[in-house]
Amino acid sequence: MKKYELLPQQLLLEGTCTEENFFEPQLPNDKYICAVHDPDYYYDFLNLKLTQKEIRRTGFPLSRALVARERLIAGGTIMACEFALQHGIAMNIAGGTHHAYTNRGEGFCMLNDQAIGARYLQQEKLAEKILIIDLDVHQGNGTAEIFEGDNSVFTFSMHGERNYPFKKEKSDLDIGLADGTEDEKYLEVLKETLPKLLEEVNPDFVFYLSGVDVLATDKLGKLSLTIEACKERDRFVLRSLKNRNIPVECSMGGGYSKEIKYIVEAHANTYRLAQEIFF
Repeated sequence: MKKYELLPQQLLLEGTCTEENFFEPQLPNDKYICAVHDPDYYYDFLNLKLTQKEIRRTGFPLSRALVARERLIAGGTIMACEFALQHGIAMNIAGGTHHAYTNRGEGFCMLNDQAIGARYLQQEKLAEKILIIDLDVHQGNGTAEIFEGDNSVFTFSMHGERNYPFKKEKSDLDIGLADGTEDEKYLEVLKETLPKLLEEVNPDFVFYLSGVDVLATDKLGKLSLTIEACKERDRFVLRSLKNRNIPVECSMGGGYSKEIKYIVEAHANTYRLAQEIFF
C-alpha cells in the first residue's frame, strides 16, 4: 500500500522522526510463528501449498513476495516489542493483521503479527499478562480465536458492529458500535472503558492496533470520526499507558480513505503523539 512509503517520508520531512528512529525488520524464527499458527498451515503458506479456497479467503494471490511480506511484518512486531521494553513504546508502520486465525488467513491477513509478538514475549519470559487493545474499525476476529480461553492474554476489540467480519468471534471484551458513530460517542465509550480495563487486567505489556479506518472518509469503515477525534483516541490510549508505565507496541492496522492524505495524516498523528507523550 502507498501509505507504507508515504508515512515515513512525512515523518522525516516534518522532523517527527530521524533516520535513527527507524529499524529494518528481520525475518523471525519460525518457532515464534508456530507458537501461534498451526505448523501445517504455516508450512503450506510458506511453501505456496495453500488450496485455492484458502487463498481466496485471504483476498491476496499467493506468492513468494507475499510470504516474505507477512513474515517481515511479524518480525517487525517482534523487534518493536524489544524496543518498547527499552523505550516504553515502539511502532510497526505495517502490521495489525488481526484477521489471521490459528489455522487460516482471511481479510488480507495471513500471519497475526501482534499475536506472534505476544507469544514471543511470553516464550522469552519478557512479559506474562498481556492486553491487546484493538481499535481498528473491524473486529479482531483472528486474535480473539487465537487467545480464546487463554487467561494470560486479554483481547479487547471496539469496532463497527455491522462491519466485516460479519460472523464475529468472541473477544474477552467486544464493544460493537452502531453505523455512523461520531466523535463524542466514540470517545465517551473509550474513556469509560479503558481505565477500568487497565485496572482489572493489570497488564505488564500492551499491544495497540491503531487503525485509522474509523474515519468518516474511510471507504470500508461505517463509523464517522474526524481526524481530530482519531488523534484524541490515540492520545488517550497512549497517555493512559504512559501514566501506568506499561510498555506498548503499536501496529498501524487499516486505513482506506479515498484520499491518501487523510490516511497519512491520521497515522502520522499516532507517531507525533508517541514522541510527545513518551519522549
